[in-house]
Amino acid sequence: MRLQTYLCGAMMYRLLRTVLFYFPPEAVHYFSMNWMKRFCSISWIKKWLQQTYGVTNPALAKKVFGLSFSNPVGLGAGFDKNALYLHELEVLGFGAVEIGTVTPLAQDGNPKPRLFRLPKDRALINRMGFNNDGADVIASRVAAWRTQNPNSKLIVGGNIGKNKITANEDAWKDYQICFEKLFDVVDYFVVNVSSPNTPGLRALQDKDALHTILSNLQKINATKNTPKPLLLKIAPDLTDAQLDDIIALSTELQLDGLVATNTTIDRRGLYTNEEKIEAIGMGGLSGKPLTNRSTDVVRYLAKGLNGQIPIIASGGIFTEEDASNKLNAGATLVQVWTGFVYEGPAIVKNICSKL
Repeated sequence: MRLQTYLCGAMMYRLLRTVLFYFPPEAVHYFSMNWMKRFCSISWIKKWLQQTYGVTNPALAKKVFGLSFSNPVGLGAGFDKNALYLHELEVLGFGAVEIGTVTPLAQDGNPKPRLFRLPKDRALINRMGFNNDGADVIASRVAAWRTQNPNSKLIVGGNIGKNKITANEDAWKDYQICFEKLFDVVDYFVVNVSSPNTPGLRALQDKDALHTILSNLQKINATKNTPKPLLLKIAPDLTDAQLDDIIALSTELQLDGLVATNTTIDRRGLYTNEEKIEAIGMGGLSGKPLTNRSTDVVRYLAKGLNGQIPIIASGGIFTEEDASNKLNAGATLVQVWTGFVYEGPAIVKNICSKL
């Protein structure tokens, strides 16, 4: 009976996805999640969703950088930027949700359209530009969610960045502001210097710039009664020499983890018509085209770090095989994003049921 329910749900999602793909991606994102919020407000529908898509196997639990994850599958930053859907995402089985990227001040991001589907490649291109409600509003929202859900096991990460108007030489100040405002409400932090959609941001992956940002945050962290895990998210487009710098810096500053990887600016090997790609223009590519490269980066980092620092793998994870490949390459946890869009609400259960 449960298998029949699952198969029916999978077929329904494929049909629904076909319809939704006729509409603008960003509008569909909020439309779908707002309906999910409505469904979860009805007790019997919420119970059905939990039974169908939830993950309850205690054997999947993992303790990483001092935190207890109910399962190793998380949702990457950028999906729930403003912490609007934490309860609903927990119902769908996610062991962790990374909110953000959060900036000190609210900002609109880049002009629309800024999110594009590439169905032939099972990919997305986005140039959102850190659109978010700002650190104060988001911190209050997460605090309210925690008050309303005191027994939740969901791990919430805070992905932090700088405002577009902030010069790179002052970027460390923005990261400090976000760190301090979110400190009491998130479980861990991810420093995002690898998005291709904020002008000049990736220049902060330079070793000296990174050292300034991360060392300052670690100094503040050390003054806290209970320091929060501090992670760094990196791009898939770094050279081996740049990855070596990341490895050295991570060890020197005693980072708690790395997230590998963000989206790529590489457009090689796509099945989508070249004219369409050129018409879309700038942005970070995510999804299946990133699968192999992100796995290679995870493997390189894991070898260089010799298991000293945990890695969260992100990039092109759609199936249990994709997740297993990342874990076998040296990752401890995985994050999905584009795979969630294409595979639907069963993605966490599908991965976890076969791990």
